[in-house]
Amino acid sequence: MFVFANFLLAIAKIADILLTIYMYVIIARAIVSWVNPDPYNPIVSFLYRSTEPVLTRIRRILPDLGGLDLSPIIVLVAIYFLQSFVVRTIYDLGYKMKVGMGVMP
Repeated sequence: MFVFANFLLAIAKIADILLTIYMYVIIARAIVSWVNPDPYNPIVSFLYRSTEPVLTRIRRILPDLGGLDLSPIIVLVAIYFLQSFVVRTIYDLGYKMKVGMGVMP
């Protein structure tokens, strides 16, 4: 059972790291959108390809606010929720499984 507990702890850590990286990608995308970037730049292209599917879904739900795009803020709040609730729950579950078995002090 300690193998499953370690697996849950590893999954929680990997999910936390991936969500943090994606949060920085969203922030970079928002900053890049303030200027007129070259769309053929590989970094700009990567930022658009990695964020556009998520941001497009959020934009469909939000009302049109003219030139103001709130979708990155909504995605950042969702990532924060996932890190605070889902990842933390998985981590706590794995930790309690280890403590319950007497593996960790």
